[in-house]
Amino acid sequence: MVLWFLAPAVLIVWAVFRSPSADYRMVAVGALLPLVELPFGAPRVLHSLTGAAALLVLVMLAFRGQRLRQRQLLGIPIGVLVHQVLDGAWADTRAFWWPFAGTSWSDAELPELGRGGWNVLLELAGAVALWWTWRRFRLDEPDRRERFRRTGQVGRDVLP
Repeated sequence: MVLWFLAPAVLIVWAVFRSPSADYRMVAVGALLPLVELPFGAPRVLHSLTGAAALLVLVMLAFRGQRLRQRQLLGIPIGVLVHQVLDGAWADTRAFWWPFAGTSWSDAELPELGRGGWNVLLELAGAVALWWTWRRFRLDEPDRRERFRRTGQVGRDVLP
């Protein structure tokens, strides 16, 4: 379950914020970050709203006075939030509202593990979204691809 989180997260953030200066690489990192909880088999802090908020606070405090760095890294907590939406993490009250709905971890299976065969369809949808993103951002052009690789930014001319 990588493509399902990667490409749609970038597309959603691009469509909502319409920012050519956002670092979409960091959005992708944030969208994949909750997958580090796979070894636990159940949702933990990165599948909670508290976890995403804590990441936001961490970025803002750790890089206080470094506005450009904050703006770059802000994509990580945003990506985590988009992962939660794409994952349906909000459907598990105990996990999503941890620790406000109780301090013990949810014993539910991670959404990534509980979908069975649907994961294949979601990965295919993610592959289509990745292809569409590649085309929309015109990453087949070497200079655009290099800019994206270095900065995570897309040109203003690809904004909706």
